[in-house]
Amino acid sequence: MARKTTVQAAEDQIKDQVFSELQALIQESEKLLNSSASLVGEEAETLRGQIAQKLQQALDSVSSVRERTKPAVDATETYIGGHPWQTVAISAGFGLVVGLLLGRR
Repeated sequence: MARKTTVQAAEDQIKDQVFSELQALIQESEKLLNSSASLVGEEAETLRGQIAQKLQQALDSVSSVRERTKPAVDATETYIGGHPWQTVAISAGFGLVVGLLLGRR
Protein backbone atom coordinates (compact mmCIF):
# COMPACT_ATOMS: atom_id res chain seq x y z
CA MET A 1 0.00 0.00 0.00
CA ALA A 2 1.27 3.47 -0.80
CA ARG A 3 2.64 5.66 1.92
CA LYS A 4 0.58 8.58 3.08
CA THR A 5 1.66 11.95 1.83
CA THR A 6 2.32 14.74 4.27
CA VAL A 7 -0.96 16.38 3.24
CA GLN A 8 -2.92 13.18 3.99
CA ALA A 9 -1.13 12.79 7.31
CA ALA A 10 -1.94 16.40 8.22
CA GLU A 11 -5.58 15.91 7.21
CA ASP A 12 -5.81 12.76 9.34
CA GLN A 13 -4.27 14.57 12.28
CA ILE A 14 -6.72 17.47 11.94
CA LYS A 15 -9.65 15.06 11.64
CA ASP A 16 -8.55 13.13 14.74
CA GLN A 17 -8.12 16.37 16.67
CA VAL A 18 -11.59 17.59 15.74
CA PHE A 19 -13.21 14.30 16.70
CA SER A 20 -11.41 14.22 20.04
CA GLU A 21 -12.40 17.82 20.77
CA LEU A 22 -16.02 17.13 19.87
CA GLN A 23 -15.99 14.01 22.06
CA ALA A 24 -14.60 16.06 24.95
CA LEU A 25 -17.30 18.68 24.36
CA ILE A 26 -20.01 16.04 24.46
CA GLN A 27 -18.65 14.58 27.68
CA GLU A 28 -18.38 18.00 29.32
CA SER A 29 -21.91 18.89 28.21
CA GLU A 30 -23.27 15.65 29.65
CA LYS A 31 -21.54 16.34 32.97
CA LEU A 32 -22.91 19.87 33.07
CA LEU A 33 -26.42 18.75 32.20
CA ASN A 34 -26.37 16.02 34.85
CA SER A 35 -25.22 18.45 37.50
CA SER A 36 -27.79 21.06 36.45
CA ALA A 37 -30.84 19.03 37.45
CA SER A 38 -30.90 20.42 40.97
CA LEU A 39 -29.58 23.92 40.30
CA VAL A 40 -31.66 27.09 40.42
CA GLY A 41 -30.96 30.81 40.48
CA GLU A 42 -27.34 31.95 40.39
CA GLU A 43 -25.97 28.41 40.12
CA ALA A 44 -28.08 27.80 37.01
CA GLU A 45 -26.82 31.03 35.44
CA THR A 46 -23.23 29.99 36.11
CA LEU A 47 -23.88 26.62 34.53
CA ARG A 48 -25.47 28.19 31.46
CA GLY A 49 -22.41 30.41 31.12
CA GLN A 50 -20.13 27.37 31.25
CA ILE A 51 -22.18 25.58 28.62
CA ALA A 52 -22.12 28.65 26.37
CA GLN A 53 -18.34 28.86 26.79
CA LYS A 54 -17.88 25.19 25.83
CA LEU A 55 -20.10 25.61 22.77
CA GLN A 56 -18.12 28.67 21.69
CA GLN A 57 -14.90 26.66 22.03
CA ALA A 58 -16.38 23.98 19.77
CA LEU A 59 -17.40 26.58 17.18
CA ASP A 60 -13.93 28.11 17.28
CA SER A 61 -12.39 24.67 16.82
CA VAL A 62 -14.56 23.93 13.78
CA SER A 63 -13.72 27.32 12.28
CA SER A 64 -10.02 26.70 12.86
CA VAL A 65 -10.18 23.34 11.11
CA ARG A 66 -12.09 24.87 8.22
CA GLU A 67 -9.41 27.55 7.81
CA ARG A 68 -6.57 25.01 7.95
CA THR A 69 -8.13 22.68 5.37
CA LYS A 70 -9.22 25.42 2.96
CA PRO A 71 -5.88 25.52 1.07
CA ALA A 72 -6.02 21.77 0.41
CA VAL A 73 -9.61 21.98 -0.79
CA ASP A 74 -8.81 24.96 -3.03
CA ALA A 75 -5.77 23.20 -4.51
CA THR A 76 -7.84 20.09 -5.23
CA GLU A 77 -10.60 22.10 -6.88
CA THR A 78 -8.06 24.05 -8.96
CA TYR A 79 -6.34 20.89 -10.15
CA ILE A 80 -9.58 19.13 -11.02
CA GLY A 81 -10.93 22.21 -12.78
CA GLY A 82 -7.71 22.71 -14.75
CA HIS A 83 -7.14 19.06 -15.62
CA PRO A 84 -10.53 17.37 -16.04
CA TRP A 85 -9.38 14.63 -18.43
CA GLN A 86 -6.37 13.76 -16.32
CA THR A 87 -8.64 13.54 -13.30
CA VAL A 88 -11.00 11.20 -15.16
CA ALA A 89 -8.08 9.05 -16.35
CA ILE A 90 -6.57 8.82 -12.86
CA SER A 91 -9.95 7.96 -11.33
CA ALA A 92 -10.60 5.30 -13.99
CA GLY A 93 -7.13 3.83 -13.50
CA PHE A 94 -7.58 3.74 -9.75
CA GLY A 95 -10.98 2.09 -10.17
CA LEU A 96 -9.47 -0.50 -12.52
CA VAL A 97 -6.68 -1.35 -10.07
CA VAL A 98 -9.10 -1.65 -7.16
CA GLY A 99 -11.43 -3.78 -9.27
CA LEU A 100 -8.60 -6.10 -10.25
CA LEU A 101 -7.40 -6.43 -6.66
CA LEU A 102 -10.90 -7.16 -5.38
CA GLY A 103 -11.54 -9.59 -8.24
CA ARG A 104 -8.58 -11.75 -7.19
CA ARG A 105 -10.06 -12.54 -3.79
